[in-house]
Amino acid sequence: MFIWVDADACPKVIKEVLYRAADREEVQITFVANQRLSVPPSTFLRTLQVPAGFDVADNEIVRRAQKGDLVVTADIPLAAEVMEKGAIALNPRGERYNEATIRERLTIRDFMDTMRASGVQTGGPASLNQRDRQQFANELDKWLLQRRKTLSAQ
Repeated sequence: MFIWVDADACPKVIKEVLYRAADREEVQITFVANQRLSVPPSTFLRTLQVPAGFDVADNEIVRRAQKGDLVVTADIPLAAEVMEKGAIALNPRGERYNEATIRERLTIRDFMDTMRASGVQTGGPASLNQRDRQQFANELDKWLLQRRKTLSAQ
């Protein structure tokens, strides 16, 4: 069970939470991006640079993610695709997607795309705050606990 991070848009504070968790829990985390990334030295942290292009990093994550893996992303279509493969999708604000929330987010995303295409200024998401960071850390800890239970049962 691995962690895959859609690293192009992942906030730095969330990456730092993941860096600490990798060594503490001895879990492999791969940061996937279309630009060069640097991570702290660790046998548990890896980077994977993919070519620039639309959804290239997303497609690579979908290709590699397996059932039970955790994928950290704010990209709704990516989250939906990895969930179809049995992976867990968690956004940087600490929301763990499920079937109901992913359908809702896809509908809202499509609606907002239509609004923007009509010329309506929709603005972006609110800044990540302390509550979001704590919620992310809590959800990450829940996944890590489940991982430990799964590994000890094997």
